[in-house]
Amino acid sequence: MFPFVKIKKIFSDQQKEKIVAAIRKVEEQTSGEIRVYLEHKNPYMIVVDRAKEIFHKLNMQHTRHRNAVLLYIAISHRELGVYADHGLFESTGPEYWNTLVQQMVGHFKKGDIVDAIIKSVEEAGQILIKKFPKEPGQDNEALPDGIVFGG
Repeated sequence: MFPFVKIKKIFSDQQKEKIVAAIRKVEEQTSGEIRVYLEHKNPYMIVVDRAKEIFHKLNMQHTRHRNAVLLYIAISHRELGVYADHGLFESTGPEYWNTLVQQMVGHFKKGDIVDAIIKSVEEAGQILIKKFPKEPGQDNEALPDGIVFGG
């Protein structure tokens, strides 16, 4: 499904900017944070455990309302997962996130990874906007908006 290339070179600069623009568009409307993490291979962990590990390595648990979301993708292993912090997870429950992962799988099966990531960001963003709308004058630049590339 995905070509084996250096992980940082999988996207053109224009494609990276489209993904970052989708993240920023969501974050303009919520106090929550979204990050996208890509790596070639999951180092033999349950995908949600790897997403949780990366979430904490990126210090995403330090948002004010504990409302950050990590979209995790292991390209070569064709794995993906979502990890939502406590504040957000508790306000939705596990079924919402299981459904989101299934929607993400459907997007990725269509073969356009950039479009799949953007749609996944938008879908995760919908719940952030609903549960944690941005308050007037609020700045939620707690985390960088760029894509994080792992090994």
